[in-house]
Amino acid sequence: MEQRSFNRLGRTVGAVGLGAWQLGADWGTVSEDDAMAVLAAAVDAGVTFLDTADVYGDGRSEQLIGRFLRTRPDAGLTVATKMGRRVEQRPEAYTLANFRQWTDRSRANLGMDTLDLVQLHCPPTAVFSSDEVFDGLDTLVAEKAIAGYGVSVETCDQALTAIARPGVASVQIILNAVRHKPLEQVLPAAAAAGVGIIARVPLASGLLSGRYDEHTEFPADDHRNYNRTGTAFDVGETFSGVDFDRGLAAVRRLAPLVDADRTMAQFALRWVLDQAGVTVVIPGARDADQARRNAATADLSPLTDAQLAAVRETYDELIRPQVHDRW
Repeated sequence: MEQRSFNRLGRTVGAVGLGAWQLGADWGTVSEDDAMAVLAAAVDAGVTFLDTADVYGDGRSEQLIGRFLRTRPDAGLTVATKMGRRVEQRPEAYTLANFRQWTDRSRANLGMDTLDLVQLHCPPTAVFSSDEVFDGLDTLVAEKAIAGYGVSVETCDQALTAIARPGVASVQIILNAVRHKPLEQVLPAAAAAGVGIIARVPLASGLLSGRYDEHTEFPADDHRNYNRTGTAFDVGETFSGVDFDRGLAAVRRLAPLVDADRTMAQFALRWVLDQAGVTVVIPGARDADQARRNAATADLSPLTDAQLAAVRETYDELIRPQVHDRW
């Protein structure tokens, strides 16, 4: 698999990683056996970057990854986790004492003495401007609790504030064929600063897989059911904030452009990989076949200029008015 660099972290990872939210919760039930099969299939297919968080299943995702790591001690994996969502979202909660507590819990869950990468998990906007917060993160690096740190963000403005911090190794941001705003400033700024970009929600919560229609029903414990209006967390995390029916219309417009050698999901993932400045894209997978297909995208040819233009036109006409200025 093509390798790309996190310059500030001093690590190289495969261009396609694995997002592990679904191994914890909020995507319907994923059994432990299925979770381990997903991890094995992804790594066997060349994935070297796993992304999780301490709140995914209240630690279940981290624990499953920790179990897997013990079976593959020499796999050369980079594991990124996140912290900060276990408490009420107030800037005052982002203290060194809490950072130590949260990272100690993740270290135990993952079975790691030093965490590869810890990201603030979409914290309040004020956190990004706090010197005390980033001094605390620097302390964790000095104490060897973590090897490096980054941020996961909701908005482009948050990302730009973080990129200006000299210790920030990575920014995780929603980027996909129906979320283009990061292309304007965030990706160029990150590339200039040597900050890695982790592209999350690359399939817009599965919308861009082409598998769904107006009759699709999601389980009660799936955020695509209960968070469509943002009642549980930021609505941008569910279908990238795009109205489901409008998203389906965009997918139907794009579907005829998909080459015979790839699926709709691979077309959408390849679009993300083709954007200058992306370090790693982290699609989720609920079964081993999905994991293998996602990883195989790295070996597919880039989209053509005509295909890229069609994605841009579809976004401009159908999606931009609804989402572009919100995040």
